[in-house]
Amino acid sequence: MTSHLFIRAAFAAVIGAAASVPAQALEISGAGATFPYPIYAKWAEAYKAATGDGLNYQSIGSGGGIKQIKARTVTFGATDKPLTADELKKEGLVQWPMVMGGIVPVVNLDGIKSGELTFDGPVLAKIFLGEIKTWNDPAIAKLNPGVNLPSAAISVVHRSDGSGTTFNFTDYLSKVSAEWKSKVGEETAVEWPIGIGAKGNEGVANNVQQTKNSIGYVEFAYAKQNKLTYGDLINKDGKKVEPIAAAFQAAAANADWTKAPGFYLILTDQPGAGSWPITAATFILMPETPKDAAAAAAALKFFSWAYEKGADAALALDYIPLPGSVVTLVKKEWSENIKNAEGKPLQF
Repeated sequence: MTSHLFIRAAFAAVIGAAASVPAQALEISGAGATFPYPIYAKWAEAYKAATGDGLNYQSIGSGGGIKQIKARTVTFGATDKPLTADELKKEGLVQWPMVMGGIVPVVNLDGIKSGELTFDGPVLAKIFLGEIKTWNDPAIAKLNPGVNLPSAAISVVHRSDGSGTTFNFTDYLSKVSAEWKSKVGEETAVEWPIGIGAKGNEGVANNVQQTKNSIGYVEFAYAKQNKLTYGDLINKDGKKVEPIAAAFQAAAANADWTKAPGFYLILTDQPGAGSWPITAATFILMPETPKDAAAAAAALKFFSWAYEKGADAALALDYIPLPGSVVTLVKKEWSENIKNAEGKPLQF
């Protein structure tokens, strides 16, 4: 059983166990981004053990999570593409960051191990534009002297669903390639010039794992869990960096959440010699006036627990917990802007 299947099975067991607990136990409903699914699953397991309350989180992609919370069919939505302050106001939603992590290029090449292949932004853009067609192309070879690159055609794998991972990946490509920005741009779903579509980080990981000479992009936890080969990147400062927690943290260190209305902040292509270029935060969306105040309060209790008790689990999966100062800002946002029908802050 692959690692991601193990996590899915474990998560299903946590959710399924809700049926056998006492009636007073709660089950929190949410849907959205696949980027944070591994850590949400780990937190759900620990929270269930600690409190008896379960989390039913549907890993359906950021686009689906945004649609479901707008329709008020779940208690919270999750997205890696933050909504702007105007969008939040229009939809009556509150938004906050939950955790941060890195997106990595992953490949399936015989004889190539993680860290042995290096890309820069312009080369990645040309690969996903279909302009670099073979692995031994001079542009790739120049970045990888001494690496035995095959002459095989490159098989591109991308997301087929509305995806915050795609938004951050294409946002990065738009920042480093004027051609990408003009021809494709950045969004949760784009018109891909080339490649095979797969649903979720899970789908891209599976497809790359099964397709020789392929390349895709996934959240780093999926690369590790599926033992995929991931590449290093040349960052904004021209330095080669590997995808490790310290590199994600270096990029995240530039984040000034105090100046971000609605916590809207994009962390791609950050400066700094040690910064990973495709770092992202993942966000939670909840109505200002929830339809079910008790369910919303239960969700906030879970998120508060995750902030306070979940840092070690996040780091173990190479996510970056939010600094305490940001958590304080988030909890202030909860108390000021999420209220029951009587206009009072939720108690949890």
